[in-house]
Amino acid sequence: MTALLLTSPYLFSMLVGIVGLLVGSFLNVVIYRLPIMLQRSWRKDCLDYLQLEADVETEPFNLSLPLSRCPNCQSPIKPYQNIPVISYVFLKGQCAHCKNPISCRYPLIEALTAITSVLVAWHFGYTPQVWFALLLTWGLIALSFIDIDHQLLPDNITLPMLWLGLLLSLFGLFTNPEASIIGAIAGYLVLWLVYQGFKLATGKEGMGYGDFKLLALFGAWLGWQTLPMIILLSSLVGAVIGISLIIFAKHDHNKPIPFGPYLSAAGWISLLWGNDINQLYLTSVGL
Repeated sequence: MTALLLTSPYLFSMLVGIVGLLVGSFLNVVIYRLPIMLQRSWRKDCLDYLQLEADVETEPFNLSLPLSRCPNCQSPIKPYQNIPVISYVFLKGQCAHCKNPISCRYPLIEALTAITSVLVAWHFGYTPQVWFALLLTWGLIALSFIDIDHQLLPDNITLPMLWLGLLLSLFGLFTNPEASIIGAIAGYLVLWLVYQGFKLATGKEGMGYGDFKLLALFGAWLGWQTLPMIILLSSLVGAVIGISLIIFAKHDHNKPIPFGPYLSAAGWISLLWGNDINQLYLTSVGL
């Protein structure tokens, strides 16, 4: 099987795409439940600190329980109704029992996870790097959509991935230890300094600490050399989308726009094509 996957990138990419669909279904659970789990934990900690009686949870709530069910009629979702993308199409985007509409975001996240997984598999091939690149890709998708929904980049995902990047540098999978350590430090400090400068100039907080940790994560995985490109790409895309939302969607300019998805997209592009982009730039300027 290993020899077959080594010699057949199409087969390997197809298998990874199927796994990506399944992982995407799980990421939908993470994106919805993890923020609620964190909020409940923070509330309990605050009540304990204030020595107040905490709410008693009558039902477990984690990434495995309760089982998936319709939020409208509470009917359990059977396994054959939970097949990524296919079930959504078969059910015509409705609950099988109450016919309540199901958000199209669920199959879109599943499809996005599958597509990005295939691109990672095709780029790295059947190598040790591919498994860790897939893990990073899936983590970035979860972080991006949680940030869109709650303007939150959970440490539960960011920090373990940051430490994993530092660990992988010892084996030279994506960069060397020196570049990784400097990248993690520089990634955090760059956005921290921007945050402090913006706060001094305007009296407002321009971004959250989760953004600092996310850029530090990319510094740890890819080295400090990729940070300028990631910052430039994310800032450019963020500015274009932000201005478009204000002009065309009448978005309130006082309402913050999450920066995590733009950082994630820029970092993921650097993971796959960072060297090619840098080489293209150096060639264009005659270096």
